[in-house]
Amino acid sequence: MPRNDPTDTGGLFIGRRPGTARLHYAEEPDPGTRSRQRLDRALAAFVLVVETLVCLTLWGPQPVAWLWVGSQVDYHTDSVSLGIAVAFAGMIATLMLTLALLVRLDTIWKVVRRAGGIDQRDGALPRIFTVTAIVAGLAFGFWFLILEGPAPSLAPQ
Repeated sequence: MPRNDPTDTGGLFIGRRPGTARLHYAEEPDPGTRSRQRLDRALAAFVLVVETLVCLTLWGPQPVAWLWVGSQVDYHTDSVSLGIAVAFAGMIATLMLTLALLVRLDTIWKVVRRAGGIDQRDGALPRIFTVTAIVAGLAFGFWFLILEGPAPSLAPQ
């Protein structure tokens, strides 16, 4: 019987690419003592909160800070193009650095959860990123449409 299921072959029909084998965990994690489990689970919760807060900075504080830096560059050099370029390059750079940090935090979270006796195989980063993007989008929509957008022009004069 040929093994050509893409999940078995890493997406190829002729064999598995190197480094794409499924992860096989040797055994279930050792739950340890109750006090160690509580400590590990509390540490995992702390890492998850930090991960969420760092992810939230992608949607507000970091872009605003780089827009301020870009405005300062524009003011001091009298070049709008240079200000935009600095703001854009800074946003992209900190976005990449923040995402690299978040991947490492997610790996730490998985390891600490396994140390706490929970069979954790998948990270929480995709869900956290999605939820923070939705929350930030709704907050921006509320601010733009209700507080600062067309609201004053629709109000009676």
